[in-house]
Amino acid sequence: MRFSAAVGRQVVGSAAADTVGQVAGFVVDPAVRRVVAVQVKKSGAGTIVPWTNIGAFGDDAVIVDGPDAVGEPDATIAALTGKDHTLVGKRVLTTAGNEWGTVADVEFDPDSGAITALLGEHGQVAGVRLVGVGSYAVVVDTH
Repeated sequence: MRFSAAVGRQVVGSAAADTVGQVAGFVVDPAVRRVVAVQVKKSGAGTIVPWTNIGAFGDDAVIVDGPDAVGEPDATIAALTGKDHTLVGKRVLTTAGNEWGTVADVEFDPDSGAITALLGEHGQVAGVRLVGVGSYAVVVDTH
């Protein structure tokens, strides 16, 4: 599944089948190469659903237990949020120092949250090559 296809998807509580919010973005931990939380647009407090609180990430909706699944980020997730940690739109550099292009989209496994590919104008880079994300660029392993 691609980030671009998932943004805007409804976040639904399974207990009452009520809409909790909409997917607004993703929090990626490059050290484990996976989505660790989903950013949620909603009214009221809380903007983050940790990946562990997601029951299912389906084609039509993201299922969580209920409104309490959305909260404030813990320190680990908060450190990975913000513009400096976004992937899409950022330039890609290899560990050899070569520029690969810009990240146009990201593919992830909706079951595990694993990053499977970075997509750009020069094709794609396997998610297992992701090394780091910073304010200037996304770094991928040369091999």
